[in-house]
Amino acid sequence: MGARKRIRAEKIKEAKKTDYFARLCNVPTSPRKMRLVADMIRGKEVNLALDMLKFSSKEASRRVEKLLLSAIANWKEKNEGVRIEDANLYVSEIAVDSGRILKRLRPAPQGRAHRIRKRSNHVTLRVASKVVSSETQEN
Repeated sequence: MGARKRIRAEKIKEAKKTDYFARLCNVPTSPRKMRLVADMIRGKEVNLALDMLKFSSKEASRRVEKLLLSAIANWKEKNEGVRIEDANLYVSEIAVDSGRILKRLRPAPQGRAHRIRKRSNHVTLRVASKVVSSETQEN
């Protein structure tokens, strides 16, 4: 392997050490419904987001809650010895992308058929810690 390639690979490896995320693939919910839940917690502090998801009446919120807990667990795994309360974790990024679409046929009047599109989605959630500067702590 060349030096440039090795250096680039090491930079990517170092960047992944400070990247805390979780992915959820092929969720059998339409992306539009999932985006309503994702928009609700984007940019929120982790504990507040967990509370919002727990008391939401949307079915998609259960899956996103589990995903957020997974991202927090990934953060804990990479930051042993650091308390979550001190880290000021927040949902820095949440993306809902369309997954595969299962196409089905439903009988329609006069011998015709209507196409039913059963949509799915992929959700990527990243958490980050807000760095509190020493100036704001003193004031």
